[in-house]
Amino acid sequence: MSTIIAIDTSDVRFPTSTMLDGSDAMNPDPDYSAAYVRIRTDSPDGLSGHGFVFTIGRGNDVQEAAIRALEPYLLGRNVEDLLGSMGETWRWLVYDSQLRWLGPEKGVMHMAIGAVINALWDLKAKRAGLPLWQLLSGMSPEEIVDLVDFRYLTDALTREDALDILRRAEAGRAERQAELLGTGYPAYTTTPGWLGYDDDKLVRLAREAVADGFQQIKLKVGASLDDDVRRLALARETVGPDIGIAVDANQRWEVSEAIGWISQLAAYDLAWVEEPTNPDDVVAHAAISRAISPIRVATGEHMANRVMFKQFLQSQALQVAQIDATRVAGVNENIAILLLAARFGVPVCPHAGGVGLCEMVQHLSYFDFVAVSGSTEGRMIEFVDHLHEHFVTPVDVRAGRYWAPTVAGSGAEMLDASRLEFALSHG
Repeated sequence: MSTIIAIDTSDVRFPTSTMLDGSDAMNPDPDYSAAYVRIRTDSPDGLSGHGFVFTIGRGNDVQEAAIRALEPYLLGRNVEDLLGSMGETWRWLVYDSQLRWLGPEKGVMHMAIGAVINALWDLKAKRAGLPLWQLLSGMSPEEIVDLVDFRYLTDALTREDALDILRRAEAGRAERQAELLGTGYPAYTTTPGWLGYDDDKLVRLAREAVADGFQQIKLKVGASLDDDVRRLALARETVGPDIGIAVDANQRWEVSEAIGWISQLAAYDLAWVEEPTNPDDVVAHAAISRAISPIRVATGEHMANRVMFKQFLQSQALQVAQIDATRVAGVNENIAILLLAARFGVPVCPHAGGVGLCEMVQHLSYFDFVAVSGSTEGRMIEFVDHLHEHFVTPVDVRAGRYWAPTVAGSGAEMLDASRLEFALSHG
């Protein structure tokens, strides 16, 4: 038996704004940052659990403070009890009456709970000696549904619906795991597309992306229509007709503006349009989806919770669901979202444009392939070639594909040297 003896937090910020890495129409100068947490125990194995919330600079200290506010809930708790029933652990934190008042189930505190939940999953996977995706994929359908809170979902997804999805996928798990390890998982790259890059850099990086085997790239849009038309023309000329090009407006437009703007870009054969308007506006996304069809709408990286995903899916307001490893309350809630997407037949293409997100969210896509949807059709994980060197198990992306890790854990653990060097207290 072991107990939690310490909750260590760090405000870690990387100066990506100096090169305009991550720049888009709404966020011109982001500094990729992580409000980081490490859960330490008195177990003789010395293992600890790591998690974080991704931000883009200012406010990272607020997010770190929210994680620290959970310390009294965790110190002295029995680790085996917490890890042995992760569904109950999730509900215990998310449904705390006073914490819940700060959301409910949205915002800084909900994400802080997600960081803690993810850190506990990291610890659980390490104790099992498995990468997180394999730990989850090895669970029975009944064990998986026990992780999910179905409150507010049953008009779209019941426990029985979820069990049916998981049981249908159960027979081919071993074959899909072997396929994943043998051939990887599809990726697309946003590396060429940051809005602050000049045309020469866009063309060079787009050409390199094709040479590296990527079948899709993504460009940021929304600041200037003339610039977007020029940049899309350059990108299409560079990559040719057979490579997908998605665009991302990062919430820039009103409904009519989005429809008109996209109509001017449609000639460049768009794979999807991402976050065309406010990420909470279900009705607006549905209107845009109807107007620009057959171009697809992709969104989800800023959706606060599983209930928002449910509403978007029910309203046919998205055609590509984009989960994020740190926006909602951790692994459990993302499993609920994967099940919702499977229920509605919508592909999941995770958001991974941020420090550590590639390392973490890949596990959820592999789990989806092996144990939920059973498919990679129409699915790919975003890849951004920044800051992977700061992680204990950096993501492995080659030949335009993700290659699944076999190292135990969730991928969230940052190198101590990096965490200390880029901590805000050290400038």
